[in-house]
Amino acid sequence: MIARVWHGRTKPEHADAYESHLKPELLPGLSLQKGFRGSYLLRRAVGNEVEFITIILWDSLDDVRAIAGEDYEHAVIPEDRLPFLTRYDARAAHYEVVSTREPGAQLGHKRQ
Repeated sequence: MIARVWHGRTKPEHADAYESHLKPELLPGLSLQKGFRGSYLLRRAVGNEVEFITIILWDSLDDVRAIAGEDYEHAVIPEDRLPFLTRYDARAAHYEVVSTREPGAQLGHKRQ
């Protein structure tokens, strides 16, 4: 499994509006795409900004490429969301998920 991680920041007065653009889905139609495994939206205040981190889980890098294109690390940001952002990563990072643990799972349990 692959985790696609991206960071962006807004002004505090734009944070709720930006967040509402990310719910219920980070990108339109994302959950319908082949290989989509889920997503997380994280938020925290940092100084005079609000930071958002998105983590989108995929079965494989091939599934990421199918959505983001051959230059799959390029951040995909819909135009209507750009005015809310004060700064953002132009590129997303991708990590292989090597282990997960769910509540009640035995130590050493590895999710496939």
